[in-house]
Formats: sequence, structure tokens, C-alpha cells
Amino acid sequence: MAPRTLLVLAIGLGLSLPVVAQHKHGMPLPYAGMQNRTIKSLSDSDIEELKRGGGWGLALPAELNGMPGPAHLLDLGSQIPLETAQIPRIEALVDEMRKAAIPAGARLVEAETAIEAAFASGSIDEKSLRQLLADAESARTELRFIHLSQHYKATKLLRPEQIRRYNVLRGYTEDPCRHIPAGHNPEMYRHHMGCN
Repeated sequence: MAPRTLLVLAIGLGLSLPVVAQHKHGMPLPYAGMQNRTIKSLSDSDIEELKRGGGWGLALPAELNGMPGPAHLLDLGSQIPLETAQIPRIEALVDEMRKAAIPAGARLVEAETAIEAAFASGSIDEKSLRQLLADAESARTELRFIHLSQHYKATKLLRPEQIRRYNVLRGYTEDPCRHIPAGHNPEMYRHHMGCN
């Protein structure tokens, strides 16, 4: 190459190198420390949550679209308020959920452990990887179904004002009890909205 071409290339590369270096050295390293995890894709708290049958954020499509979770309903029962007759039915949903979620969570942890072991040993190929991923996704799908289904079942047990109150208590909407719209009878409005 001619010296002039090399100079143009060097200038061109020189202009892009600081950007690469800046990203490499100036930005946080998001996975640093994760290499020490037993299962790289799961933190210790993730594993604990899955083993105890916790939601692990899998029910967010229901939770954030106005379908309360049964465990959270029980936690907030006196503030919603739940009726005496509703409580055992919601407790049954929580028990049903945990009985199904604990083994499904264990299956997901086992599947992620198998993926981890395959990569750690270097004994991975396309066919085995597809099967390992299918096993993990099957467990995850079952777990999501378990949690999401309990949300819509719980919703059927509630009155609209209880759902609204739940969403306020969980921080998803502004408290309607603070601002009574003009033209409404305050006492009737508070009663209808479930205000205390």
C-alpha cells in the first residue's frame, strides 16, 4: 500500500478506535462476577425464589394489566379489603399455585444446571443444545402458566373496586380516594371506590 493510503486508513481507524476503547474501558462490565455463580444464568436469589414457588416476575403480564396475584391479595387483604368469604378461596389459589410451582421451578433449575454443565464440560453440540433449551423452556412455560393462570382466577373472585384498590396499593395507579372528581357525591364516590 502507498504511504498516503496507509495514512488515510490510520486516520480512519484512529477516529473509530477511541469509541471502541471508550466502550471497553469506560463502561461498566455487566456480567463481571457472574462467572462465579454455580448456574451462570441464575443468581442465588433466583434459585431460592424458584425453589420456594415464588413468582419470579413471570406473572407481570397479568399483574401489570389489572389482574391481582393471589399471594399479594392476601398480603393486602385488610387494606383492599377482602371479604371473609373471599379469603379461603384466595388461599386455595395460593396453595394450588405453590404445589404446582415448586416442582416446576425445580425442573427449571435442573434444566439450567444441565445447560451449565454442558457448556462447562465443553461437551455441547447443536442437537444437544436444542434439547437442553427445549427442556428449560418447557419448564419455564409451565411455570409461567401456573403463575399467570392464578392471577386471572383470582380476578374472578374480586369486585371491580377491590381490583382498583389493589392496583393503587401496589403503586400501579394514582389513589382515586385522594381526588374526588367534581360533580360526585363524596360519600357515594368513596363507597363505590372502596375508600376507607
